[in-house]
Amino acid sequence: MEDYNKVIESLGVRYIKAKNLVLQQPFTVRNSYDVGNNLILLHKGRLSFGDDEQQNVEEGEMLFIPGGRATKVTYGDAAGKVITNDDLISNKDKFFHSNSDLDLIGDAEESHSFVSFEAKVFDSVNFFASLDVPAFLITGNSKLANLVIKVVEESLQELPGRERLITIYTENIVVEIVRYILKNKMFVEQLATNSTYFKDPRLIDLFNYIKENLGGDLSNKVLSGVANVSEDYVGQYFKMLTGINPQDYIEYQRMERAVFLLRTTKKSIRDIGKEVGYKDTAYFCRRFKMMFGIPAGKMRRRESAMNI
Repeated sequence: MEDYNKVIESLGVRYIKAKNLVLQQPFTVRNSYDVGNNLILLHKGRLSFGDDEQQNVEEGEMLFIPGGRATKVTYGDAAGKVITNDDLISNKDKFFHSNSDLDLIGDAEESHSFVSFEAKVFDSVNFFASLDVPAFLITGNSKLANLVIKVVEESLQELPGRERLITIYTENIVVEIVRYILKNKMFVEQLATNSTYFKDPRLIDLFNYIKENLGGDLSNKVLSGVANVSEDYVGQYFKMLTGINPQDYIEYQRMERAVFLLRTTKKSIRDIGKEVGYKDTAYFCRRFKMMFGIPAGKMRRRESAMNI
C-alpha cells in the first residue's frame, strides 16, 4: 500500500475540459483517441465500447478511456454510421449538442457528461498510459459520478473559486479511479511495474531530463550518461522498469508536447516540429498523423471543434 500512496502523491493532475453532451445521431467511432484521459458518465441512452465484443455501459455507469489509447466507442444504436476519430473532430456538431443549462444535466435522452484530464507521475510520465491498459468500465461508484457532474457544473459557471474547485474535484477523480483499480484488483502486474519508478532515482532523472530536453539530442548515448549506465544497456534498463522502449517513450512525449503547442499557441507547424525535436517538418507531420490518426493542422482545430 505504501508504494500506491507514493504513486498517488506523485501524480500531477491537470484539468483539460468537461462537457455535458446530447447525442444528435447514433454512430460508432472506430478509433476514438485523445492525449488526455477521458471519464465518461452515461446519464441516459446507450453507450458501448471495445474492439472485439462490445461491452455495454449502463445508465449511471462510467467508461474510462486512458490517454493515448485508441478505442472503439458506440454512442446510441449500434446500427448508426461508423466514422473515424478524424471525422468526429471535424464534424462534432453533427453528432453532439453541447448542453450549457445546469438544470438539464442528466435529464436529456441519449446524453452523457465527461471530464478530460492529465495525470502524470512526477510531472513526467502519463500514469494511465504507462499502465498500457484498455478502456474499462466503472460501476457502482456514485461518488465518482457525482464528481464528474460537479466538474461539469463548475465549468459552466463563472463563479469565484471556479478554477480552484475544478482542480480539487479533478484530483479527487484521479484518486477515486486509482482506488477503484486497486479495490477491484485490476491491472495488478502493471501497477507492480509502475511501483519501480520509486525504487531507482536514476529513472526519475531520465524522465526529468527527457522532459526538459525534448527539442535536443535524446539518443541512447545521451541517456546512458544521464542514468550512468552503458549505452548498450540503457534501452534494456529503461524498458525493464517502464515496459516501454525509451525512444518510443520520447516520441510520445514529443508528440504530446506538440499537441499542447498546437492547442495553445499560434506557432507554425514547422516551428512546433523543431521545438519538439524534429528538424524535418514532413517527417514530423507523417509521424504525427501515424500516432494520432489526423494531420497536425486538424489537431490545431480540435479545441474549437470540441467546444461546440
